[in-house]
Amino acid sequence: MAAPLMEELSDYLGSPEPAVRLMLSILLGYPFAVIYRRYLFNQSPWIIHLYHASTGLALAAFNFAGSQVCHSALCIVIQFLMLRLMGRTVTAVLSSFVFQMTYLLLGYYFTATEEYDIKWTMPHCVLSLKLIGLSFDYYDGGKEPTELSAEQQKGALRDVPSLLEVCGFSYFYGGFLVGPQFTLRSYQKLVSKELSDTPGELPNSVLPALKRFTLGLACLSVFTFAGPYYTDAYFLTDEFEAQPFWYRCVFILIWAKVNLYKYVSCWLISEGVCILVGLGYNGKDQEGVHLWNGCANMKIWTYETTPLFTGTINSFNINTNAWVARHIFKRLKFLGNKMASQMATMVFLAVWHGLHSGYVLCFSMEFIIVNVEKQAMALVKDSPLLTSLANSPLYPFIYGVQQFVHWLFMGYPLVPFCLFTYDKWLKVYSSVYFCGHIFFFAAYLILPYLRKALVPRKGEKKQE
Repeated sequence: MAAPLMEELSDYLGSPEPAVRLMLSILLGYPFAVIYRRYLFNQSPWIIHLYHASTGLALAAFNFAGSQVCHSALCIVIQFLMLRLMGRTVTAVLSSFVFQMTYLLLGYYFTATEEYDIKWTMPHCVLSLKLIGLSFDYYDGGKEPTELSAEQQKGALRDVPSLLEVCGFSYFYGGFLVGPQFTLRSYQKLVSKELSDTPGELPNSVLPALKRFTLGLACLSVFTFAGPYYTDAYFLTDEFEAQPFWYRCVFILIWAKVNLYKYVSCWLISEGVCILVGLGYNGKDQEGVHLWNGCANMKIWTYETTPLFTGTINSFNINTNAWVARHIFKRLKFLGNKMASQMATMVFLAVWHGLHSGYVLCFSMEFIIVNVEKQAMALVKDSPLLTSLANSPLYPFIYGVQQFVHWLFMGYPLVPFCLFTYDKWLKVYSSVYFCGHIFFFAAYLILPYLRKALVPRKGEKKQE
């Protein structure tokens, strides 16, 4: 009965059935959260774990048929056994990393198509980070607090969790399908009623949750109404290729803005669920105002207004970026080279997203763009002429140009990210004459000469 209803609903909405199921599942987090607040908040921890595990499994069954549901359960059980049998060892951490990533990559390999498909590997990539992070946090729990950084101390686990606890953490309906990432320690605080503006009592989080929910619906509306006009498929048509060069570039810019709202809306709506149950509580700010951004995956104002590539990256998919920074980038400190750590982190992100060549190209472009931008910002800071221009009445004009360039070339790396395969993204890049590659490689080569010309030497500064 449910299948025909879903087919009719997807036909009515004009969206693929898997996408409709996914969005309904994210929205179901709100009634699940209301039930938790109304009936389960003061129940025993094992009942709460059971509720979170069963509702998450129900969402998995609703979205993915048959044996696909077993993939997550198998990985959770094996991860739990690793914690129990291997203990707090480097071997356990490495085994967890290798097993979870291998399982995910095999999933990508056997299910890959040339299109973006909503299948069991989508929530599994979120789950794989949770379980790898769990092994790191359990390992850190065996160290003295003085040996850990402040953020490692927040996630460190002093006791081995139970299987039911790991299941509740893994399947929690507010983060199982699309994120956000959070630690088992945060989940434990939720269950023990610590994550509340009034500890031990229901959090006063209804209004903050509704704000994120409303903002998420607004972003979803933008994507729903504008998305059909800015599709991935249009890139591959003769009509697109026949358009003027400037039109193709502007299309990429608008296409990127519109299509990113697909991710933004899912994260904002999911964040509202986390806030409603209390998981989003993040203490107080310096003025004593309660914060609910503990599970924020978007800084929406920064995302919309920043003229910097790094600003957009830092405001987008925040919890995943924080996970990668904490467990990959910072733990590669032993390499002794920040650039090498950054490159290894980008490689991990590309592989974690999938096996298509488009992911590798996207993150390699991001690596180049970010480093060129850092050099350009350092040049502006060190050059008296450029600093004075940045602080002059011309700044609004400069900001406008910078914002246009920023969004034009923010969309550029997204082309291979969304089109996946070599033949598709190469066709699009050829149609715009590889302008992004030329622009940033030229900037990389020219910036050192500009620095010599515009930045006074130390002796010249002293004479002035």
